[in-house]
Amino acid sequence: MLPRNTIMFKKSSWEHLRIPFSYYLMPVFWFGLSSTTQASIDNIVTVGIILHLFLYPSSNGYNSYYDKDEKSIGGLKNPKKVTIGLYYLSLTFFGLSLIGALFINVAFFLMVLLYGLVSMAYSHPSVRLKKYPYLSWLTAGVFQGAFTFLMCLIGFEAGGLDLLLQTDLLLPALFTTLLLLGSYPLTQVYQHEEDLKRGDITLSLKLGKIGTFYFASIWFLVAGMAFLWYFISIGQSWAIPWFLGATIPLVVYFIYWFSLVLKDQNQYANHTMAMTMNKVSSTCLNFFFIYYFFAQ
Repeated sequence: MLPRNTIMFKKSSWEHLRIPFSYYLMPVFWFGLSSTTQASIDNIVTVGIILHLFLYPSSNGYNSYYDKDEKSIGGLKNPKKVTIGLYYLSLTFFGLSLIGALFINVAFFLMVLLYGLVSMAYSHPSVRLKKYPYLSWLTAGVFQGAFTFLMCLIGFEAGGLDLLLQTDLLLPALFTTLLLLGSYPLTQVYQHEEDLKRGDITLSLKLGKIGTFYFASIWFLVAGMAFLWYFISIGQSWAIPWFLGATIPLVVYFIYWFSLVLKDQNQYANHTMAMTMNKVSSTCLNFFFIYYFFAQ
């Protein structure tokens, strides 16, 4: 009989999957959907379930198991102590995402597999990409951005890997990465103490708390300009006022948060403010990309 702490159905294990956190990653899904005209309803639903209910939670749980955080993490203000049950539960969810991917095609399966393996390498002690500031920043930006965008397209259309070579899709894929290159360091700004204790020199730790905000603002500006250029280049200038309108709350909150951090970085570079930033940005971008999908 297995010890009690190996049971996958322990409440703390399910909490560490942080399924609601998937909402913050949805804008890439919606932008991908708005970039295809060949998606079937069945594939859209299947891809959405695989990513947001299985693949992302699997990654969250696996990372939580190896990080063993004692203080706030993304989606959990007071994380409970992890057990081996979380490890098995995260692998179970990964397995379910792979099984689901096979119902679409082999190409989508391979991309889901690669995403999962890279997310494991992010935190596993034998590789632990997280401890390399620039490599982890680029890995998260590329895989949660461009890679996921293209993975969604393959899933929506049940297409082959040759779709990855279509230049008209590579630019919007790149722009999703630009957004994440700005937002990713902000998710680390309240974890300096824990990261330093584990020896994980994250990009935010390297930049400093105030430096993280300056760094993020540069990438947000670059990403915003890239999207404006993109809409003009494809003859959809009508989308620009909607894009700017949707991002106003994000910009206002970011400036407000940054102003507080400038006054007292130790008090305001915290979990609550960071999670509110995630909620505001994901809600604004989800709204815009859903509108953009239906308005085309």
